[in-house]
Amino acid sequence: MTEQEFLRTLELFDQHQVLDHYRALSFRQKEAFLGANGELDLYLAFKLYKTFCEAAPDPIDPAAVSTPDVVSIPKDPTRDTNVLTAYTEGEALLRGQKVAVLIVAGGQGSRLGFEGPKGTFPLSPVKGKTLFQLLAEQVMAISRRYSVTIPLLIMTSGDNHNETITFFRRNKFFGLDPRAVHFFSQGVLPTLSLDGKLILKDKVQLHTSPNGHGGSLKALSDSGLLSRLIESGYEELFYCQVDNPLVKVADPLFLGYHAMARSQVSTKVVRRRNVKEKVGVYLKLNGKDAIAEYSDLDERYMRALDEKGDILYWAGNTAIHIFSLSFIKDLNRDGFALPYHCAKKSAYMVSSDRGPASVDVWKFETFVFDAIPFAKRTCCMEVDRDEEFAPVKNKDGNDSPETARTAMLNLHSAWLCKAGLAVPASARIEISPLYGLGPEDVVEKLDGKELTINGDVYLE
Repeated sequence: MTEQEFLRTLELFDQHQVLDHYRALSFRQKEAFLGANGELDLYLAFKLYKTFCEAAPDPIDPAAVSTPDVVSIPKDPTRDTNVLTAYTEGEALLRGQKVAVLIVAGGQGSRLGFEGPKGTFPLSPVKGKTLFQLLAEQVMAISRRYSVTIPLLIMTSGDNHNETITFFRRNKFFGLDPRAVHFFSQGVLPTLSLDGKLILKDKVQLHTSPNGHGGSLKALSDSGLLSRLIESGYEELFYCQVDNPLVKVADPLFLGYHAMARSQVSTKVVRRRNVKEKVGVYLKLNGKDAIAEYSDLDERYMRALDEKGDILYWAGNTAIHIFSLSFIKDLNRDGFALPYHCAKKSAYMVSSDRGPASVDVWKFETFVFDAIPFAKRTCCMEVDRDEEFAPVKNKDGNDSPETARTAMLNLHSAWLCKAGLAVPASARIEISPLYGLGPEDVVEKLDGKELTINGDVYLE
């Protein structure tokens, strides 16, 4: 916006506190202010405030909720014809260079007590590999296995974009071809105070927040990467978040079930630990597959049990998806289709007399799983939590670095046990994706070999 357009917009929405601040700035500061804020979608922020924040959101109608269809974990994968067919279909997509990988990595490690992008957090139990390295090595291993180049897309945020790129360059892209690694930044929206006022982050910047992980699908389109992938013949996008070190990147089995269902968006789920676990739930809403945040569901349904005494709505969201690229294109065709949500959170605002002050604000964001109800065909696949889901979200307790490292140790120890090795309880085991992507790889490579385990073991 030009200066006049920007000032008129502030007048229109009664933002006189920002107008007064702007008029007191020097000429150069005004230029910097317009440069930093002129492209913000103020109209959308105020529209969302009026729609969501001035009135309480409507709760989900319990009558609209029903259980979804889920591909369950097979009792014997080696004899299940559906598993074998799906695996073959998935491998065909990989060999045909139809699959790209997107890692959502816009967050900082502040909740972990770590300064820097969350993807640069050192996690693995023996080598201390970062989350980025663990996922990048999987992309490398899969690319080698199928003799293809798998594009790796990484969505950053304004807070960590340059630092993330520098980190990959410093680590030589972990062996990946730099031309196949693409970075793009998610969008932001202004945050508003509880009474609908814009907040100053500093003298020349309004306070903003990322537009949520759903914004990855919009930013992918806005960046031009979506069109380039489609033009290059890619068809499917494997999606995951950077904080799960157990994710099976571009899992052939998952890709195969996605293909067999002719699905536009597919999701992996795990069984909820208990009725109190705070996790999004995969279910049907008004007859369509969807994921509901636990806070949006009536408590009776979060705690509902079936006739056997098991959790009725058991399918917990893992934030692991496959999206057909044509479907993402459709979501962006006539303006971004995903709905926005508002959440009350804390932020720091400029206070000229007392310095920065913490205030409660409204932040606006989109959720990537809100794409599911837009799809004509979907697929939901159950996986074993111990094998595929150990998110790193908290500094201590559940979903912390300690629990994720323990999950990695247990998983890799189990792989060695399947290879016939005795693993002492005190041993720390780490297996690089470049050595094996699963127990079958480890069994094959260790067949007939002796390996004494009496301390830390790292296989690469």
